[in-house]
Amino acid sequence: MDQKKIDRINELARKSKAEGLTEAEKAEQTELRNEYRAAVTGNLRGQLENTYIVTPDGKKKKLGAGHGGRK
Repeated sequence: MDQKKIDRINELARKSKAEGLTEAEKAEQTELRNEYRAAVTGNLRGQLENTYIVTPDGKKKKLGAGHGGRK
């Protein structure tokens, strides 16, 4: 997600607290927040896919993103 969209999320959050949002702005805010969540989740999954746990006997076990969570 680019910085312009993050700035817009923050702008809408400030406006929401100060004066409220129009229905169109609420819809835009929801869409941007969903896009942000998807980006964060994707980045986390990528990190987990490249994370290994070293067992006490020195073996590496790939953690991966698909273990014990939602997809």
